[in-house]
Amino acid sequence: MEFLEINPELYKACEIALKQCLGVKEGESVLIIADEPERKIGYSLWMKAKELNTEAVYIEIIPRKMHGEEPPKPVAEAMKVADVVIAPTSKSITHTLAKKEACERGARVATLPGITEEIFIRTMNADYEEILALTNKIADILDNGSTVQITTSLGTDLEFSIEGRKAMRSTGVYRNPGECGNLPGAEAYIAPVEGTANGTVVIDGSMAGIGVLKNPIKLIVQDGFVEKIEGGDEAKKLEEILSRYGKEARNIAEFGIGTNPKARISGNILEDEKVFGTVHIALGSNYDFGGKVKAPIHLDGIIKKPTVLIDGKYLFRDGNLVI
Repeated sequence: MEFLEINPELYKACEIALKQCLGVKEGESVLIIADEPERKIGYSLWMKAKELNTEAVYIEIIPRKMHGEEPPKPVAEAMKVADVVIAPTSKSITHTLAKKEACERGARVATLPGITEEIFIRTMNADYEEILALTNKIADILDNGSTVQITTSLGTDLEFSIEGRKAMRSTGVYRNPGECGNLPGAEAYIAPVEGTANGTVVIDGSMAGIGVLKNPIKLIVQDGFVEKIEGGDEAKKLEEILSRYGKEARNIAEFGIGTNPKARISGNILEDEKVFGTVHIALGSNYDFGGKVKAPIHLDGIIKKPTVLIDGKYLFRDGNLVI
């Protein structure tokens, strides 16, 4: 295990993740799920969990082919009986039934898809109490909202309904049974009502499965689905990815708002979707957070400097919060 030498900064970030964010207590069962690209972070979390006198378990899975693909069945079963699950994996298990069922059984679950040491160290040093307050404030507005309109100077003009839907609060602080979300934390997100999204989305930050965009990707949305994708090579790549998964992969699945001031657009969607002053639209599955669509894919696209109106009232104007 000489290749898994502990980096002191990484080890400190693991301590913040386990103690401050997940509130890990002595004697609790802590399940760490990693894959080969995330082995060093996974092993460091296991070492720290062991040091905290927990029942620390490390499982390494074969990397999934796509974000949103289920983990192996034995791993899904193990997740259901753990007190705490923390999953640094190269492909996201955030929007899986395994995670949903583990949370329903009372596990506290933090997923860290595609995390790098640099991002982990940087974003774990944010003020998580401040992020908690901001995320809850924005989520409360979404909870009480009915209609959303997003516009940008590059041509985004999308409207959809969120009536009757409840926002998820990925605060980075998951200390109570059943609480779950990403680490780094910091987004409020909601499933738009299926079939209600219409208009144009211009993704200009980054796109899951592609990275930081050189050229914007334009999505033409009709009755809740992406009907057309326009742009350069990156738009073609997105079309190629979606074409493997059928119509439900084109569902407007999520509207999310980043709330972490330490995050920056790096090409890693885990960090990118948390950047304060951005919003994101995701395509594909939303079943695990209040929607009705089950798809084997969930891809987020980041929109910079958005203007957002909830029921006609400004929430953001050109990326600046106005509440």
